[in-house]
Amino acid sequence: MYFPAEIIKKKRNKYELTAEEIEFFIMSYTRGEIPDYQMSALLMAIFFNGMTTTETVTLTKTMLHSGVVVDTSSIDGFKTDKHSTGGVGDKTSLILGPVVAAAGVYVPMISGRGLGHTGGTLDKLESIPGFNTQQSLEKFIELTKKIGTCFIGQTKDICPADKKIYALRDVTATVESLPLICASIMSKKMAEGIDGLVLDVKFGSGAFMKTPAKAKELAQALMAIGQGYGKKVVAMLTSMEQPLGRFSGNSLEVFECLEIMKNKKFISADGIDLYEDTRELSLQLSAHMIFMSGKTASLADAYNLAAEMLVSGKALKKFEEMCAAQGGDIHKLPSAKNKSAVVQTKASGFLQAYNVEKIGLAGICLRAGRQKTDDVLNLVSGIEFHKKIGDPINMNDVIFTIHGDEPQLFKEAEDLLQTCFEISLQKPAPHVLIKETLL
Repeated sequence: MYFPAEIIKKKRNKYELTAEEIEFFIMSYTRGEIPDYQMSALLMAIFFNGMTTTETVTLTKTMLHSGVVVDTSSIDGFKTDKHSTGGVGDKTSLILGPVVAAAGVYVPMISGRGLGHTGGTLDKLESIPGFNTQQSLEKFIELTKKIGTCFIGQTKDICPADKKIYALRDVTATVESLPLICASIMSKKMAEGIDGLVLDVKFGSGAFMKTPAKAKELAQALMAIGQGYGKKVVAMLTSMEQPLGRFSGNSLEVFECLEIMKNKKFISADGIDLYEDTRELSLQLSAHMIFMSGKTASLADAYNLAAEMLVSGKALKKFEEMCAAQGGDIHKLPSAKNKSAVVQTKASGFLQAYNVEKIGLAGICLRAGRQKTDDVLNLVSGIEFHKKIGDPINMNDVIFTIHGDEPQLFKEAEDLLQTCFEISLQKPAPHVLIKETLL
């Protein structure tokens, strides 16, 4: 017989919980037998006192088996996915899914929605008129077999414990807990029935982990869990010191991905292709997904194959096929009615730094992102970026353009964006997109 208050007290006093105690607490909460206030107390105790590796693995396993594990055995081939810890303008899934599928590797993707300053893949896809992310697991398997990739949301049958706990973490300020992050991410990924996983672990002002060292710690913890389940796992530590690509905002990000899959560039006033970092990160992640499948003899060959799928238009064709199968019409992708609000510089020099998290909060002001899980998004609103770190700046240069069809929201976002960048007379060191890859 276990008592919730005693388990909370034990973790509060920094003792290790047994597997039986963790399983009892999580499963009882999932069934509604333990109230939110007691789960909140345990989450806060974990937040402050952490968990051992054994505890974290048990928590992951319990959350995984609180629901169904997708049976992908009927898909004859290597199955891989990518998970990003999130950021502003982080849209690579929309490119790498079709790229890797076009290369002959299956990519079943169970994705999430945006919360806080980070965006969500499901929201981006649902900005495409008619796109249905709420497919049954049977349909998910069918479409993955047929097309090579399919994007769905977490169903009520997959990791219901995580779904319930995650909503509570958001409102109890316990999102940033390392063991809770690991268990949440890996329980969902292991439930997909995949053979391999590539992790895009962000660091910087727009990431949960602000430093490369913290990002590495998270990456290693995630890898240990995946490898413990017998999966191939690679982690890349990538920068969220500046927004990724040209846009943040749901339909805007889909537009950017389509442009990249059509081999288009967008050259800024400083001669920089503002799509390049999105393109390059998508290809690097794709290369690792392809290579771990055994499709190529080397990582370099895998990168070249990914680039060929993109440049040849095969990835675009795969994306169009997936959209059509899931009810979406990319030819009717909506755009905002207004983009009149611009943020201009008041000094000359070089763009030294961004505060990316605050840029994400400006997106929330525009209803491009959520503050609460039940917030309704405006799927066409967002922010356009005109400068990258290190770019020369002249007086009155445009740094951001605000897109949206609710002009009454522009002023608050504009005021916030004015505080989201730094200009200095000294040119900063070149921005590094990918800091390290952990194999």
